[in-house]
Amino acid sequence: MRSVAVIGGGASGMMAAVTAAAGGAHVILLEHKDRIGKKILSTGNGRCNFTNIHQEPICYHSENPLFPWKVIQKFDAQAAISFFLQLGVYSKNRNGYIYPNSDQASAVLDAFRMELDRLGVDIRTGVACREIRPGKKGFTVLTDRQPVRADKVILCTGSKAAPVTGSDGSGYDLAKNLGHRILPVLPALTALQCEEKFFKSIAGVRVNGTVSIWSDGACIAKDTGELQITDYGISGIPVFQVSRYASKLLYAKKEVEAVLDFMPDFTEEQMYAFLRTRANTRPEKSAEMFLIGLFHKKLCDLWIRLVKIPRQKTSGDLTDDEIRRLSHMIKEFRVRIIGTNSYDKAQVCCGGVDTREIDQATLESVYVPGLYFAGELLDVDGMCGGYNLTFAWASGYAAGMAAAAGENVGK
Repeated sequence: MRSVAVIGGGASGMMAAVTAAAGGAHVILLEHKDRIGKKILSTGNGRCNFTNIHQEPICYHSENPLFPWKVIQKFDAQAAISFFLQLGVYSKNRNGYIYPNSDQASAVLDAFRMELDRLGVDIRTGVACREIRPGKKGFTVLTDRQPVRADKVILCTGSKAAPVTGSDGSGYDLAKNLGHRILPVLPALTALQCEEKFFKSIAGVRVNGTVSIWSDGACIAKDTGELQITDYGISGIPVFQVSRYASKLLYAKKEVEAVLDFMPDFTEEQMYAFLRTRANTRPEKSAEMFLIGLFHKKLCDLWIRLVKIPRQKTSGDLTDDEIRRLSHMIKEFRVRIIGTNSYDKAQVCCGGVDTREIDQATLESVYVPGLYFAGELLDVDGMCGGYNLTFAWASGYAAGMAAAAGENVGK
């Protein structure tokens, strides 16, 4: 019987172990934390949004752009839903976001544990892997305990994001020591830190709007949804979606700006016309009350102050120039990005093992036969909404299948 060592007991590692064991291999699953699947418990705010019906190539990012989609196409959202149904996890659809019917991430983890047990996977927790040594007949995995020998190895140790769950970046060194290139690993799906001091005065505001990332006069990325203002900058799903681009620009020492549009359904000219009419409708209102009922009071106070309109000036006395400056502030609120939140507050990372050195059908190393990769360790990061777990399932499945078969399936 072929033996397969899976290093890392997260989402991709558990999928790789289940798939390889179902394919007839004897599987040893090594996890350096005290239990497997810790990160799954925190996904989807504890409900585990484990995939998304809406799937297309732009949902995934990599320096090798075609790689993620090739992997996803062989194990897509429907395959994930069917897989978990077989494990006993009935799912429900919330606008394309797929969750366990119980709304419990623990259901997904428990289902994996039961399947790993049913297939006889040898799970060893509290085992840290120090080195992977290829030999003429398989591999020796050196750990802080006894060595582990296996015919094949699947490396699924995760990224640096959320290290408390076990993703401490240790897999990058293991891969690098076997000849693989590691692209810069940076926080992604995270909040952005801004230079301006006024954020403390508007902290706690939630507002629908558009955020775009700008550098060297060009818009690099944008997204729309609920923006969250913090005491240090900006957060919320739209900010998470564009944060990878800010991370990369900051790493390249570029100047980075975020432009917030608090009325994305209006053009700036429409915004001006709307505010002009608003001013004429209730000309007796003071400037400090002019925008109340339209935006959060904290934003209203800030904008009036930044545009330098006297607070007690009546709306009817606002000049065209003042209203135009106010319209511009609402439509194009520019702030300077000076950092991202740290790895411990990021959901995933961008960067990782260069996928140009990985076979896209089998996820086998092009340098070390019998060595496979899966999950966040690779230079693949998805959007919010179940995409990173979808890639974890798909890549774990591909690597597990190929490792159990012992050949380059699908080439």
